[in-house]
Parts: sequence; structure tokens; C-alpha cells
Amino acid sequence: MSGQTPENLRYTREHEWVDVTAEGRVRFGITDHAQEALGDIVFVTLPSVGAAVTAGEPCGEVESTKSVSDIYAPVSGTVVARNDAVETSPETLNSDPYGDGWLAEVDASDASAVDALLDAAGYVAFVEG
Repeated sequence: MSGQTPENLRYTREHEWVDVTAEGRVRFGITDHAQEALGDIVFVTLPSVGAAVTAGEPCGEVESTKSVSDIYAPVSGTVVARNDAVETSPETLNSDPYGDGWLAEVDASDASAVDALLDAAGYVAFVEG
């Protein structure tokens, strides 16, 4: 697998990365593998602040020159922040998927749900498998 898979993050089988912030919130975005597979990203739809999201269920969309793909919530909870900048500059998901390309933050209803997600080695094995 080309690209990067930071060791400090967790990953879903739907190609989202997850990081727990200092405030205990769950910040997520799409992986480098996902942005590479999508190609040039031209449009992003994010969940609204205050929206309830359910782990494994769609909560937004990413549109590229190739296709439209759902964004799946990595954990259940309430959206407490969204990265409006990626809606106006969707190409950020291609250039910096693990930094400025984050999508949203969720106040997770079960913080331990993050522990059940794939670690970096598990995600790489899943992608290569």
C-alpha cells in the first residue's frame, strides 16, 4: 500500500481514520488510501453540529471526479465540530488527509468504541488483504 498510515490513529474498514483529542472527542477523516482511490476530490458534505451519528452509518459524502462515496461515522454520538474549510476547499482531503483535511468531531456515546477499531498494522493488513 502506498501512502501513509500514522501509527497513533485508529482506522475503520470503511477507510476513515480516528483520533481522540485532548478533550476526549473523536476526530475523524478519510484515510490516505481512500483519498488516493477516490482521485481529485471536488465536493464534501459534512454532518451538522448537533447531529446524532451512528457507528457504521453514513453521515456525509465525498465526491471526486471518479465517484461519490459515503462518509461513515466511526463511532456513535453527537457531532460537536465540523471542518467547514473542507467544504470550501475539498482538495484539502487529497493534500492533507490526516491534518487540515479532518472532517468532524464527535462526542462519543461510548469512548471505548475507539479501542475496537483497527490499529495501523491492522488497517494496512486489511487494505492489502
